[in-house]
Amino acid sequence: MIARLIQSHPYRLIEFLVLCITIPTLIIINVWAPFMFFFLWAVCLYTFLIHRATQRESLRHMWNWGAVTWHNMKPVLVRWVLASIAMALFLWWYNGERLFYLPQNSPQIIFALFFLYPVLSALPQEFIFCTFFFDRYKRYFGAGMGMVLASAIAFAYAHVLYINPVAPLLSFFGGLIFALTYMKHRSLALVTIEHGLYGNSLFIIGLGWYFYSGAVVGG
Repeated sequence: MIARLIQSHPYRLIEFLVLCITIPTLIIINVWAPFMFFFLWAVCLYTFLIHRATQRESLRHMWNWGAVTWHNMKPVLVRWVLASIAMALFLWWYNGERLFYLPQNSPQIIFALFFLYPVLSALPQEFIFCTFFFDRYKRYFGAGMGMVLASAIAFAYAHVLYINPVAPLLSFFGGLIFALTYMKHRSLALVTIEHGLYGNSLFIIGLGWYFYSGAVVGG
């Protein structure tokens, strides 16, 4: 009975509205950005349990490490380098004082960032907005560019909580890139690596300030 309930259209629609609209909106209105990781991992746990219950795919298939090959990584790395240059130029134009702020002021945390960001932030986000989203809501958005666009919009709206125009704007373009990679390869491993690369570049360049919850509270 429970399986039929969570697979039903009403449940799935309410779930989509709660996860993609209601929760982000409550975080924005109540300025709950400092509790971002709690919400992120709570949603990740929920979506993981639902995905396992409805799709029953193995963890090996879900990760799909076989897609992490040099052939597939080459276009990922080229896009990442070009995007990193574009992000640096954008920040130099938009708020040049923050360009490379982290390496100049807190270089000691860069090494930890390289390892912690992909696991603590990129992984749960990509599971939610790619692995879960693509399978759970394909009846609404299809399996092509409609799904990619829907995933990117939901991903961008989830970043409005930082209360600045930069975070959702960059997140929309990032969401498009990640969703396109996932649509092509269906690999949580590959898209998490890609997201991790962009996230680390973003913080080193200085744009991380716009994705930092402390900036919301501190102004």
